[in-house]
Amino acid sequence: MLKKIVIANRGEIAVRLIHACKELGIKSVSLYSDVDSKAMHVQMADESYNIGPAPAVDSYLNIEKIIEIALTTNADAIHPGYGFLAENSIFAQRCEKENIVFIGPSSAAMSLVGDKIRARETVARADVPLIPGMHEPVKNVSELRKYAEKLGYPVLLKAAAGGGGKGMRIIYETDDLSAKLDSAMREAKAAFGDDSVYLEKYVDEPRHIEIQILSDNFGNMIYLGERECSIQRRHQKIIEESPSVAISDDIRKKMGETALRVVKATNYTNAGTVEFLLDKNNFYFLEVNARLQVEHPVTEMVTGIDLVKQQIKIASNEKLTIKQSDVKSRGHAIECRIYAEDPEREFLPATGIIRYLQEPKGPWIRNDTCLFEGLEVSIHYDPILAKLIVWGEDRIHAIEKLKKALDDYVIMGVKNQLPFLRDVVNSRAFREGATYTNFIDVHFSGWKPEQNLKNIAIAGAAIHDMIFKKEAVSPARKEKYNPWTQIGSWEL
Repeated sequence: MLKKIVIANRGEIAVRLIHACKELGIKSVSLYSDVDSKAMHVQMADESYNIGPAPAVDSYLNIEKIIEIALTTNADAIHPGYGFLAENSIFAQRCEKENIVFIGPSSAAMSLVGDKIRARETVARADVPLIPGMHEPVKNVSELRKYAEKLGYPVLLKAAAGGGGKGMRIIYETDDLSAKLDSAMREAKAAFGDDSVYLEKYVDEPRHIEIQILSDNFGNMIYLGERECSIQRRHQKIIEESPSVAISDDIRKKMGETALRVVKATNYTNAGTVEFLLDKNNFYFLEVNARLQVEHPVTEMVTGIDLVKQQIKIASNEKLTIKQSDVKSRGHAIECRIYAEDPEREFLPATGIIRYLQEPKGPWIRNDTCLFEGLEVSIHYDPILAKLIVWGEDRIHAIEKLKKALDDYVIMGVKNQLPFLRDVVNSRAFREGATYTNFIDVHFSGWKPEQNLKNIAIAGAAIHDMIFKKEAVSPARKEKYNPWTQIGSWEL
């Protein structure tokens, strides 16, 4: 088993990884930028080291500095979490060169699945169904226009070197192609250091389904059911659940077995996610996320399997002790991502200081977070604050538990989308499982929070009284009855 792990990340995922290390008796080393010196993951780790200025390129993306700290602290391994360097094959390769265990797939497998074009070509040979699309990334508008006309509009422009919705654009007509290409390439370059893009046929009203896999270094592999991640904004997920209301046992088995064919074809090891689009009749391979997913707790809640611990054991060169027949899904789990963002302004990121925090509590409520009162939320990083996950005996019970948990959740000082999430979860469309990738556009376009004028008036009156109150006048004091002074003269 590994003895010491560098956590090459921040925020709630760094906290999550440190918890797993503590439970396994492994020492943890946290990294922090100048603005993260008081962060929760810094306080929790056994050792903590400053890694540079606030901009990610100078800190959490600084490969040489991270490697230097790992070597200086005699760490066995580095866990990248998600985001930042988690899917950077150059970083994985540097770890291999320095004999530091990278907790994830090999650099070769990561390079393959990270290149969306090569990955499509590879899995196609393994009889994996694909969405029609390009075989080579291009940067030329005229070539893209020709291919888009061949596919037929609408088409989906995607970054070749990464995921998470970065560099992704839906194009409905040829006149939109040039402008959206420029913005997609700029975003892809900033996120992944590579502005290569390609086109796929856009599937209208699909569901986004992903299969969690585990694969060790000895050829053993399993899938752990599906997660539905169809409710998204800007192509990034905000609500995930397992199981999906749209998946039968037969389809689940077919998708799981297809995911394992992808794993085998790409020589993939450790934890990963094979993503699919599901329409009314078929499912299609999208991509492989070569890392721990933000939504991994959903799978943990329904299977009882700790994915981070499994990652660490596989990285320690242990064999999987879980067989496919051991994997059982029980009940229903739903996750809401809590972001510092303004849903009234197209989900723009928000900043501020956490002035008051009330976290939901109760049976089968899990809150993965890095928040505490006084924490400053900066503009430098992804705005995710926490992940609220609930489990119920079935979907209806899970929804009711989630509604209560959201009602109990209070974050003051930083704009967040808790009111928006409450409205989504309370909506008829969500309750009925009509969760397609256009869910927000169809049901919550132009969303505004409902205003309770009575409560606003009461709050306004209270604030007015606090600001403009007159000096308090003490009432006349009336002396208490004292027989020794008030019954007149007396003697014993």
